[in-house]
Amino acid sequence: MLTFTSAELDALIAAFVFPLARVLALLAAAPPYNNDALPVRARLILGLAITLAIAPAIGAAGTPPGVAPASGAGLLILAEQMLIGYAMGFSMRLVFSAVDLAGNVFSTQMGLGFATSYDPTSTSQTAVVSEMIGLLALLMFMGIDGHLMVLLTLAQSFQALPVGTLPGSASWANIANAGAIVFSGGLLLALPIIVALLITNTALGVLGRVSPQLNLIVIGFPVTITLGFAALYVCLPYLIQPLMQLFETGLRSMLGNFVAR
Repeated sequence: MLTFTSAELDALIAAFVFPLARVLALLAAAPPYNNDALPVRARLILGLAITLAIAPAIGAAGTPPGVAPASGAGLLILAEQMLIGYAMGFSMRLVFSAVDLAGNVFSTQMGLGFATSYDPTSTSQTAVVSEMIGLLALLMFMGIDGHLMVLLTLAQSFQALPVGTLPGSASWANIANAGAIVFSGGLLLALPIIVALLITNTALGVLGRVSPQLNLIVIGFPVTITLGFAALYVCLPYLIQPLMQLFETGLRSMLGNFVAR
């Protein structure tokens, strides 16, 4: 008959509960696991399976010595793990926010900002062009096994940041500063379309001055949409490299933000 002391039972529970908190928090924030189309129950089962798989491998890094999970110190560590996991997922989510920003810029510049549809992945109204770009980026991310790289980075985080170790203020400042990737990355992706449509609008403006009798509202709208889709069709193959760089930046920042720069 197996018998466990109270300390041994607390250690067994802590070795599973503390990593589970970090795993579930990351799944709640990191793409593609934060997709609202993925049921919460499925995410919970996935989190339990991932924790069962990595808990034996992380060993002592996942269990602070002498801390009972139900104690005040244990609850504080539990909250810390949730915060760390969510911060790691948030770092990866910033990359897809940059893609969403680029898609919204595409839609606005093309004159299709009003064309929205219900997006079940975000449970909100999204511009159709932005939704298309976002889905392409997500498929590309999963095509390069990015979802597995997220889990690999999560497993490595227990060695770089063991349970019971709280990052310093510089780490949280790094995460806040990483928000700039939304604007820099989104502008980088949208720049070819912006330039193409800027030239188009300039040409229409000159045409309006030369021939004032032309109704530019009637002519310019279909011309802008047509040339916008043509520019998007031409530029799509060239967006692969910037997207790959954004994915690499997001994966690297999941752990890199917790290292003081």
